[in-house]
Amino acid sequence: MLTLRKSQERGYADHGWLKSFHSFSFAGYHDPAHMGFGSLRVINEDWIAPGRGFGAHSHRDMEIITYVLEGRLAHQDNIGHGNAAAIPPGDVQRMSAGTGITHSEFNHAKDATTHLLQIWIQPNTTGIAPSYEQKTFAEADKRGRLRLVAAPDGAQGAVSIHADASLYAGLFDGGESAKLPLAPRHKGYVHLVRGELEVNGQQLQAGDAALADGETALVLQNGKNAEVLVFDLA
Repeated sequence: MLTLRKSQERGYADHGWLKSFHSFSFAGYHDPAHMGFGSLRVINEDWIAPGRGFGAHSHRDMEIITYVLEGRLAHQDNIGHGNAAAIPPGDVQRMSAGTGITHSEFNHAKDATTHLLQIWIQPNTTGIAPSYEQKTFAEADKRGRLRLVAAPDGAQGAVSIHADASLYAGLFDGGESAKLPLAPRHKGYVHLVRGELEVNGQQLQAGDAALADGETALVLQNGKNAEVLVFDLA
């Protein structure tokens, strides 16, 4: 079964300096029908105003992935990563919070908004040492295909996550298409970052999601300037 969730159905918060859509219950947004999907717990689409950001705060036992769409996000933490680890579009950052990590995230630009997705995935093991990883994935590697960007074993050069999940990123336009087989009892989650895209015959617009449960594959086609994230969830 494939279930669509439209962009406008997400939770929304406007804090002035931060505007955020929540795909799942988060902070002041609570919807018992949308507490997560499989091990996927959070997808927040954030816009951070120039010169603003999140001060030092802590996480524990969560796999956190940051995917920047526009601008840059400066990161600093208590395990040795500083502003040199700013995240630009095309990079994927992974933090394994483990036993605990404290970090801050800022948009230091004077006149540009930072637009990003922050993703939380529940780990398959807890109490590990916190760690950080950041890798660049070229646009050409995502053009017309699904590029593995996060995986339990860091396969194909992806960042390594401690979770029963794999994350793919892709860019699709015109006749470009891709098919992702899903193993029995696996769930699939498609988040359309921008543009338009058809998933298993269903039309998605920017911000829409498709939740697959019991499907044998995800077929992506008929894109219009589409950028997409696809999760394979065990």
